[in-house]
Amino acid sequence: MEEKPHIFILRTTANREDQVMDFVTSNARKKGMEVFSLTHPHGMRGYVFIEAATRAEAEQAAYNVPYARGILPKEIDYKEIEHMLEESKKVEMNIKKNDIVEIISGPFKRENAKVTRIDRSKEEVVVELLEAAVAIPITVKMDTVKVVRREGEEEKPNTA
Repeated sequence: MEEKPHIFILRTTANREDQVMDFVTSNARKKGMEVFSLTHPHGMRGYVFIEAATRAEAEQAAYNVPYARGILPKEIDYKEIEHMLEESKKVEMNIKKNDIVEIISGPFKRENAKVTRIDRSKEEVVVELLEAAVAIPITVKMDTVKVVRREGEEEKPNTA
């Protein structure tokens, strides 16, 4: 019979949740621990949820982590936190190096740029603005750009 993972709550210093998650992830990877996921729900400051095989694994992963204040004594059931989690939408990964994209949000909204690098694990792309006098690489989230044309394609008249 397969044992189900357990969910524990790690108290943290408020507004340091992301840093704590990075440290715990690093610890778990280095020590080869059975820590399956970490999350901190939006708007719930000072807490990180750890999904691990055992309480000992979760405690060991959080051991000596800066800003971590300890794991609460009571294990929680997935049903108790399910409403706080939302299914992550998979970003369309149909972006290639040298594509011409339009930035659809942020300070460079409506600017066209050329993709110079793609980091699929972080869901980020590095682009260079076409209209800029000097090519400066800018890192943006993949979901903030849309492909306007592929390298080698002729520019199509916009029919939208």
